[in-house]
Amino acid sequence: MTSCIRLEVHTDDHTPHKWCVALGEEVFKRFLSQGNPAVHKVFGDGSLFSPLLFGKFFDPSDAFPLWEFESDILLSHLRSTGQSSVDWSQTDQAYILKAELPAGVGKNHAQVLVENGKIVEISGQWKEQKEPMKKDWRSGHWWEHGYVRRLELPEDADWRKTEVFLSNDVLLEIRIPKNTSSSDFSQGSGAATKNSESM
Repeated sequence: MTSCIRLEVHTDDHTPHKWCVALGEEVFKRFLSQGNPAVHKVFGDGSLFSPLLFGKFFDPSDAFPLWEFESDILLSHLRSTGQSSVDWSQTDQAYILKAELPAGVGKNHAQVLVENGKIVEISGQWKEQKEPMKKDWRSGHWWEHGYVRRLELPEDADWRKTEVFLSNDVLLEIRIPKNTSSSDFSQGSGAATKNSESM
């Protein structure tokens, strides 16, 4: 039986110094080499949160222009070995991202934020905290406590209408409608120009 819930999309997050500590390639290699199975589930090959998702190292806390690329091309190295659990596309109406969250990081932990109408951010904690932290986990070595993937929104994305769904606590789908009013306006003004020229 499939369960699907709609997640809230946050638009207000004033956490100071969030994602200010960059994840470097050497630091990531040392972190991954510790052999923690949970770390490999969250940051391993094919994961949305892996810095190596796109074939080269890219800090997931930096915004990536995902929809400027075709998923078949950018993920070809992972798809050829069946390791990818991420896909994105666009239709005439929307931008779509589908990703499998690491097991155990479902609805109670995943959060989606649209930041200033320019970035969509998926984040959450993979490590249970035994005692409250003195500062927000996102303000330090965030990868030791959680995960993030920040993506640049295309200019025509209607971010206010973003929808997020979670199926079976692991399958995340984000739908961001395209703003059609600007294209309608330009088509309408073009038609008006043609009509006035033919007179």
